[in-house]
Amino acid sequence: MRQNRFGICFALLFSVAAFAEDVKIGVVDLERAINEVNEGAKAKADLKKEFEAKQAILDRKQDEAKKMQESFESQAAIMKPAVKQEKGMELQRKIAEVQQLYVTMQQEMVKRQQDAMGGILQKMSGIMNALGREGDYTTILNKNETAVLFVKSHLDLTNEAIRRYNETYSSKNKSPIKKK
Repeated sequence: MRQNRFGICFALLFSVAAFAEDVKIGVVDLERAINEVNEGAKAKADLKKEFEAKQAILDRKQDEAKKMQESFESQAAIMKPAVKQEKGMELQRKIAEVQQLYVTMQQEMVKRQQDAMGGILQKMSGIMNALGREGDYTTILNKNETAVLFVKSHLDLTNEAIRRYNETYSSKNKSPIKKK
């Protein structure tokens, strides 16, 4: 009976190994691919410029609020209570305005990045489907979302995905960022 179990286990392992030879798994670093394709690099550069411009506005507003607070703190001891209360409320409104501006800008930039990269991701999906069919892959995994601890370099399709994307979409090399 013990020998029979060993035989069954061996047969199962052998059939799994035989099946595994038909399995071909590729991986892609999708984040890297999206950031490195020509369109992604341009979108990233455009987003960076936009972020820097918004950051400059936010920095100016924060400086105004800081100066206002310093002025208030230095003069608070000599202010009449009614003026002190009025100036304190004005300072609180300014601080709230800066905080709201920060939150709004941050949400706006996240949405802009999602919009810009979403179109690239959609196009990349088509590239990955073609790579999968042409390379006869059983599955293609995203390196960043699965526990891929090791992969032979010839199974990493990231560079090929970037090359094909740029080749396919180079004539349409417009930034996916829409100005509002």
